[in-house]
Amino acid sequence: MSNAADLLGEIAALKAMLIASEARNLRKDERIERLEKLVAAFKHAAFGRRSEKSDPDQFELALEDLETAIAAIHAEEDAEDRAAKRPAKPRAANRGSLPKHLPRIEEVIEPESLTCACGGCLHCIGEDVSERLDIVPAQFRVIVTRRPKYACRSCTDGVVQAPALARLIPGGMPTEATVAHVLVSKYADHLPLYRQAQIYSRQGVDLDRSTLADWVGRAAFELRPVFDALMADLKRSTKLFMDETRAPVLDPGAKKTKTGYFWALARDDRPWGGTAPPGVAFTYAHGRGGQHAGRILQGFGGILQVDGYAGYNRLIAADRIGPAIQLAYCWAHARRKLIEITRTGPAPIAEEGVVLIRDLYAIEAEIRSSDPAIRLAIRQERSAPILASIDDWLAHHRARASAKSPLGEALAYIAKYRDGLGRFLTDGRVEIDNNTVERTIRPIALNRKNALFAGHDAGAENWAVIASLIETCKMNAVDPHAWLANTLASIVNGHKQSQIDDLLPWNYAIKV
Repeated sequence: MSNAADLLGEIAALKAMLIASEARNLRKDERIERLEKLVAAFKHAAFGRRSEKSDPDQFELALEDLETAIAAIHAEEDAEDRAAKRPAKPRAANRGSLPKHLPRIEEVIEPESLTCACGGCLHCIGEDVSERLDIVPAQFRVIVTRRPKYACRSCTDGVVQAPALARLIPGGMPTEATVAHVLVSKYADHLPLYRQAQIYSRQGVDLDRSTLADWVGRAAFELRPVFDALMADLKRSTKLFMDETRAPVLDPGAKKTKTGYFWALARDDRPWGGTAPPGVAFTYAHGRGGQHAGRILQGFGGILQVDGYAGYNRLIAADRIGPAIQLAYCWAHARRKLIEITRTGPAPIAEEGVVLIRDLYAIEAEIRSSDPAIRLAIRQERSAPILASIDDWLAHHRARASAKSPLGEALAYIAKYRDGLGRFLTDGRVEIDNNTVERTIRPIALNRKNALFAGHDAGAENWAVIASLIETCKMNAVDPHAWLANTLASIVNGHKQSQIDDLLPWNYAIKV
């Protein structure tokens, strides 16, 4: 009987194991199905027909959520492996690298006993070393400054005391580093001041939004000479990029917003090995008229790379006074119009144009960072025949396409700006598109989403000043917070106006 009972017990145990196995397999199948759905969503987000139209920042957010969901499923599998005491499956993951300059805090985990089972003493024969990234949340601290007073017991000549240190905010609480943190949080990390005030409040530091706004305004005033020096340096170049973007501004009298514009003037000579440091300067203007571009560019002469906005035409008008400007146009805009047509259905003519332009870009990728003379020679040898094919394609199909159709309008755009689109074949410094300046404008658009609008024209001007300096720091691989803290302290301590160029971000990079 005992054998029968044992057998029944073993059968019951096997049934339990089978049920558990089936449950695991079911959960595994469910996870696979969930992963497949996430992968499908990932592919749709990355390669769907609207991927090029969609907001790149929203696209990044979507990918973050998908990757987070996938990680949660993997964590579920790992938890089951630990519960069943199965070895965890190794997973390919981009864990990044930990920079050497970060401080290391070492901890040594010793066995519970260093006595061997035989009674002898264990000795170290090696070790396993692992590193993990740890974060100490931002901490506030108070710097207490004492200035002792001294007097002489032998006479009454007076009291001696060290002078008070200069401050950015007279009689105010913040150090220059604190103000720099507020600026970077608002203009680089896109955190409006009221949200920053909420974050500080969680750590017991109650700062009114208006107080933070006062700090920002004072900092913008002190940084204006550095911005002016940046703008002057850029306009001494012979080749720049320009673009504009909307800047909604509150119009208190009308109780609604009005549309101003940020005009971006950028330099980046790195693609052809130029030695001038990259930079960008934003200027706020009340409108988009070409007169604003003319005012901003006063004194500049050379090549200006722009999109096809008609407002730039006044820069090359015969009656314009000032140094001559040549306009180079953007192939990315021409290609974009053709790509839009291919999305609506079969469009062999537009697709042919896209392929020809793609061939131009393939050559540009090969010659990036080459000397201008090398770039020019390769373009004339390899790009010029492609451009000749584009001219033939354009002439052939433009004669047959309806002028009012999307294809006709796209072809008309290319024909209208054809001379400027071919400028890159005559100068090795010219880029094939205007993407350099478009990248610098993206943070402005992000900040616009979070802040919705600037509260005043003066607020938009301050926005332009600080955003210019922060984006120039980023273009030169300079930490904006470190630069702002250092620069504000230098200004407060009486940095000479005649040496203001020394404070430009690329000079800070050299000093560091």
